[in-house]
Amino acid sequence: MDASTTARGLGRAAVVAIALALTVTGCSSGGSGSTGDAAKTVSPVQDAEDVNAQPLDKVKDGGEVRFPLQQWITQWNPYQVDGTYGDAVEIMGYVEAKIFRTDAKGVYHPVPEYLTSAEVTSSSPQVVTYKINPKAKWSDGKPISYEDFKAVWQSTNGKAAGYNIADPSGYEQISSVEKGADDQEVKVTFSSPYADWQKLFSPLLPASLLSGADVFNSGLVEKVPVFGGPLKIGSMDKSAQTITLVRNPDWWGTPAKLDKITYRVMDTPAITQAYLNNEVDDAPAGNATAYGQLKDAKDTTIRTGTPWDEVHISFGGNGALADQAVRQALGRAIDRDALIKVVNQGVPVEFKKLDNHLYMINQSGYQNNSGDWAAFSPDAAKQLLDKAGWKEASPGQPRTKDGQSLELHFVVSDGSPQQQLDMVSAVQNMLQQVGVKLDIDKVSSKEYFTKYIDQGKFDLASWRNTGSFPLSQTVAIFREPEGDNVFGNYSKLSTPEIDSLLKKASSTLDRAEADKLYNQADAKIWELGHTVELYQRPSILAVRKGLANYGAGSLADTDITKVGWEK
Repeated sequence: MDASTTARGLGRAAVVAIALALTVTGCSSGGSGSTGDAAKTVSPVQDAEDVNAQPLDKVKDGGEVRFPLQQWITQWNPYQVDGTYGDAVEIMGYVEAKIFRTDAKGVYHPVPEYLTSAEVTSSSPQVVTYKINPKAKWSDGKPISYEDFKAVWQSTNGKAAGYNIADPSGYEQISSVEKGADDQEVKVTFSSPYADWQKLFSPLLPASLLSGADVFNSGLVEKVPVFGGPLKIGSMDKSAQTITLVRNPDWWGTPAKLDKITYRVMDTPAITQAYLNNEVDDAPAGNATAYGQLKDAKDTTIRTGTPWDEVHISFGGNGALADQAVRQALGRAIDRDALIKVVNQGVPVEFKKLDNHLYMINQSGYQNNSGDWAAFSPDAAKQLLDKAGWKEASPGQPRTKDGQSLELHFVVSDGSPQQQLDMVSAVQNMLQQVGVKLDIDKVSSKEYFTKYIDQGKFDLASWRNTGSFPLSQTVAIFREPEGDNVFGNYSKLSTPEIDSLLKKASSTLDRAEADKLYNQADAKIWELGHTVELYQRPSILAVRKGLANYGAGSLADTDITKVGWEK
């Protein structure tokens, strides 16, 4: 279950929306096709980048890089609820105004091509003043100005009807966005403090693409009409399932090294072979089958890192699972250590168990809040089911209540490799031991999210959340839905207490106090039976030798202008 989709390499750290892995894939090969267990001999980098860092004078001018894409991108607006697919968010950071980048330790830095400065100029109330580079402009010739910041805020703060937003966090705390000394100075005033203000407005979009709910929701469907980054979209060929990026001829900064980036949509199992056929220049190597085939491939390096990247099993909130005690019972019935062993076979990097929904193991503030809620105990699971009124049946038969059998469905992508299916089969067996019948429903990989996860049509499902840094990025995953808008909370499970703790934490400027609040919320998320965390997924990537300034890392963003081929 080392789902290897979503944004590639380092580009996930500061995306505006939660970047989701939209196809679930496996982490290793257990059962049939297993390559056996590999010694855990590789330690991925923690606070560094495994990217073959090279100065620009060592990188060729020109050339092409070819990347796999795991699904066709329909919605390009990263602020819209359907625009949070990781690859789409990353690409928009290349073609629009990504005003901040993080380094390998997650520290934000203004991108000088867009901002000459950005700082808190008042603390009560909190005011942030941005000074825009006077050279910065959109492809339609309009200068980047305070109007673009204002349009992002007004369309994303949740106050205007009809805007299907991904996450109002941060924007709903803003009371005004105003012109400063001139059009290139922006004063953003917050009604309550917001600690992670640097993650807002990035990528910045032109006001013309956000003017009205219809434009916000559909103006970036299948097209990106206005650009503001070092690259622009050169072509979208839906029949060939390819998207190309080329240099933006109106870019005012240092030109990108590459002439072109080509993305091609392909099913997860096909990526390894495409790499071996020299059709793409990187490929996930996080499962045994892929690693075994790629580690000794010609002209290949394996790059590893520890980004914000978690793998979990989510529970739905319908039917029998509307009862918190039943969800808690599933948490006690699932042996996480055993599942991690299944998926970690054949890969030389240890997949470390994750006991926190909000922090990664290598983040400051991480602590184990799982308590007993994820401690494997079939007896405890049976007791919880008994108390919930699900009566034991004859051996091998599911429990019953009010004439109904306790039968659940685990939704998986039909593109899942064997190790993913082995993991799901192991869950099926574990639940059977406590009287729960688990059906495994294979669905189209192209519809896995759009028709099932996004709609909450699952009892159990597994995917990755990536790039949820800074911590306020995680709020959307657990916040209470509003009407049809679930934000990132596809289980639709929440409590006012969790909502309150997460919002208070994101408004707390004292880091130690914020950590305390986030961890209090995490303990409540475990108790809710929302999600069973499995492990922090290391980045294990096969990369064509000679590709510079690109690969695997911790919390850093990719500077796409520096990516290219060594001289």
